[in-house]
Amino acid sequence: MKRFLLVFALALLAACGDDDSSFAPRDDEPTSSSSAPVEDLSSSSVRSSSSAEPALSSAEGGEDLSSSSSVKSSSSVASSSSVKSSSSAKSSSSAKSSSSAKSSSSKTQNPWGTTAEWQPFNLADYKDAYKEFTDSRDNRVYKYLEINGEDVDGHPASVKVMVENINVGKMVDGNLDLSDDAQIEKYCYDNDTLICHYYGGLYQWAEMMQLPSECNTKSCADQIKPNHQGICPDGWRLLTYDDFYIILHSDANESGIKGLRSTFGFGGNNESGYSLVGAGYNWNYTFLSLTEGTYWFYPEESDENPKKGVGSYTYDSATTVERKGFYLKKHGFSVRCVMAETQAE
Repeated sequence: MKRFLLVFALALLAACGDDDSSFAPRDDEPTSSSSAPVEDLSSSSVRSSSSAEPALSSAEGGEDLSSSSSVKSSSSVASSSSVKSSSSAKSSSSAKSSSSAKSSSSKTQNPWGTTAEWQPFNLADYKDAYKEFTDSRDNRVYKYLEINGEDVDGHPASVKVMVENINVGKMVDGNLDLSDDAQIEKYCYDNDTLICHYYGGLYQWAEMMQLPSECNTKSCADQIKPNHQGICPDGWRLLTYDDFYIILHSDANESGIKGLRSTFGFGGNNESGYSLVGAGYNWNYTFLSLTEGTYWFYPEESDENPKKGVGSYTYDSATTVERKGFYLKKHGFSVRCVMAETQAE
């Protein structure tokens, strides 16, 4: 009997001492980031800043209209369920904190390498022709020029157009969308406000249009107005393709797109005085091609794919014409403004 009680006591002690907590819930288990939404784009859609132009495949957000008038269907682009990868974009819960953007202090220097005001204009030929306009929203001064040429029908026409890219609004980190509909927002190349000062801001299509940010992924054709003002100052409107055609075919320009590009670092002779600069762009939340290329949107969207707006681009290596096409509205491109007809002098 004593032997039985001794064995029973030893067994009871062993059972009490075997406290296996391996099945206890772990409240501090981190949530995996591998399920973060990502945009379904091929690896070829992201190119280094030393590359020429991004491939304009449907999966990457661009279709070149210079060789085809066809419009790709919505099946040719990433679906709305596809999103940015966690390595290239912040999650949807990320706030637009001040820590996500660089301050106005920057290592970027005046491209002239001096303390003088940077002016990528053809001042020798157009010094007396350039006029100035002050945007009352932020007191920024823009130069503009009247350019005479011919329209798409071959008739004489003219436009009064800014010879600088617009730069207005609050800077937002390049990994985020411009989604605050209560204020104007912009990208600055490399999140550097000094680059915005020289080259202008970069804007998604809906932001340029000053339409709800949802218009970047759905059709808002019924909200596009004639002489659409968008982010332009009062008395000004967004540049259209017809405007650009007049500029490209200006009386003073005999060099095609080269005659529109700045003589400063963008491979042009600026015969037109338009002073197009290599402002780069934000392509799929990646900044590319500063001083090498530029894209710009028009106040127009694709009839068949609501995620795409109409725009053009040029690179300093191109010598013929600009390329017009459809591009994802969420890309960040430059913006030019034209004096509204009712305000013309």
